[in-house]
Amino acid sequence: MESVKLGFIGAGNMTSSLIRGLLANGTSADSILIADIDEEKLQTLHTECGVLISSNQAIAEEADVIVLAVKPQVMKSVCTEIELADRTPLLVSIAAGIPLGSLQNWLGENAAIVRCMPNTPALVGKGATGLFANELTSEQQKEHASQLMSAVGSIVWVNSESAIDAVTAVSGSGPAYFFLFMEAMQEAAADLGLDKETAEQLSIQTALGAAELALQSEDDVAELRKKVSSPGGTTERALREFENGGLRELVQKALTAARDRSEELARDFGDD
Repeated sequence: MESVKLGFIGAGNMTSSLIRGLLANGTSADSILIADIDEEKLQTLHTECGVLISSNQAIAEEADVIVLAVKPQVMKSVCTEIELADRTPLLVSIAAGIPLGSLQNWLGENAAIVRCMPNTPALVGKGATGLFANELTSEQQKEHASQLMSAVGSIVWVNSESAIDAVTAVSGSGPAYFFLFMEAMQEAAADLGLDKETAEQLSIQTALGAAELALQSEDDVAELRKKVSSPGGTTERALREFENGGLRELVQKALTAARDRSEELARDFGDD
């Protein structure tokens, strides 16, 4: 992101990951400003990454891209306290549950805003982020948002803000689903006689390998499943138990519940 000045309001884990990813991709440290009420976090990022400590208002006055990386509960106060004047920087919100309408009310009717839904694997550069922009966001600003979030993984632009709630259900909350499944596999492995360390290693590496295979293969996941399910074999027997237990229906219910909760949170913030 050459010649673009970036400002991060909030210096938590996601900001740290984004900054480190940007630096690894060639962004200059002196083009990045950071602000937070936690002085220790600021000093750590300044020392380890060379980025510049600033303030919320200074970032509002100087940055071309402003990343709003604070907790949803304090987003309103942060947005209403900064003054953009006549500037039109891109504002990128990575706070879950806060709709564009609320952000627009707090930041001003002319604000260009992108709402993002990253997930926790972004902390290790393997994130999946859904993005949606308001109508005031230019194509160049969308490209800046793409470059920003691509620093910590893959991105997808969705066609409506409501789709962000589906993104939340699939990838935002998704890592926990896989953690739960791995946890269940480890517990079952222990019951089958494997020690804890072996069960952990096998389940985690198998999840990693399956994901990498799905990424690299030209086959979709249904075809990959069929290829490892020999008729009459062990895999087919296990999969039959999952199907008989209603796994697909349970996944459908779980993701729908997560989507519905995301919509409820958005309505709650929308009341502000």
